[in-house]
Amino acid sequence: MLLRPATGLRGVYWLELAGEEDAFAAREAAVAATGVELLAPGVARAGSVGGGGDVGDREGPVRRLAYTRAAHEAIARTDADIDAAAAVLDAAPLDRSGTVAVRARNVRNTADVSTSAAERELGGVLVDRGFDVDLDDPDHVLRALFTAGERDDHDAVPGADGGEASVCALGWVAVEAARDFAPKPTDRPFFQPGSMAPADARAYVNLAGAAPGRTLLDPMCGTGGLPLEAGLVGSNAVACDAQAKMVRGTRENLRKYVGGGDGGDADSPDWHVARGDATALPLRDDAVDGVAFDAPYGRQSKIARHELADLVGGALAEAARVAPRAVMVADRDWRREARAAGWAVDAVFERRVHRSLTRHVLVLDRA
Repeated sequence: MLLRPATGLRGVYWLELAGEEDAFAAREAAVAATGVELLAPGVARAGSVGGGGDVGDREGPVRRLAYTRAAHEAIARTDADIDAAAAVLDAAPLDRSGTVAVRARNVRNTADVSTSAAERELGGVLVDRGFDVDLDDPDHVLRALFTAGERDDHDAVPGADGGEASVCALGWVAVEAARDFAPKPTDRPFFQPGSMAPADARAYVNLAGAAPGRTLLDPMCGTGGLPLEAGLVGSNAVACDAQAKMVRGTRENLRKYVGGGDGGDADSPDWHVARGDATALPLRDDAVDGVAFDAPYGRQSKIARHELADLVGGALAEAARVAPRAVMVADRDWRREARAAGWAVDAVFERRVHRSLTRHVLVLDRA
């Protein structure tokens, strides 16, 4: 046995990550959970989730995440082996009553495990312990995550050390991500080539601090993907762009999917979109809670009035004036300019989009 079995894990959650970039997913999850630590491919550990209150609240922080599938109340942890999983489940305290179902997953097919065999074996353990099985409408779902292989390696994420792992994490499903993103860019009223995927936009605004009651700024909004996701999680959104057509298009998309804004429905998040210069924002100091923006990609974008380096440096300086936190996405590394503008670099991620584009993501805190 490679891993010392653990049972009775009170106050611990397993995070079932989405996508292929675990370090990035774990870093996003840290906005909705405490003590996030990468355990194995596709699985992280957390000390608490939801920021307090009812973890099942639909508007809870975990439900807003882009790259976390679900959070599970931990029961036990052992090697990625069915017999080992059955043994720790049999020994674990189970503070539940009612009907149950078992749902097993072989994360990215990394473990030498049959999920159907795992469900039968673990279901048998639960039946032996007095539970009734209801596969259609159970009171509780036991999630069994089998995963093996190398963890991601990233210096800004606890547990992302590149080491080998073999893990079965057993837990009761506590909360699942809503995955209520905007439609893909090509299905929106206003679209331009090169628009960001909605899951990515959601992750970036989450990292910038988007949440109900907070205000997020995008000073280079383009087609509005970032403010759109900010509005969908309940944030008030402020956006501007140098091009009038982008301003009109962003307003159209926000009206369609967020509602409210500019004197609209009072029950929807507020939003404001205007034509403006990211290097000279018409906002007071500390006007917003966070900034997220996708910087122009040089040759592929129209840049009004500025050279690219001047535009990015000026936008970073203005962002540091109006907010304590920012997430910048670009086609190159702008760390030097970020530090010169008054930011401390909290984390850097390189995310491959396709052969000719890797996005550089800077997570920034005001120095």
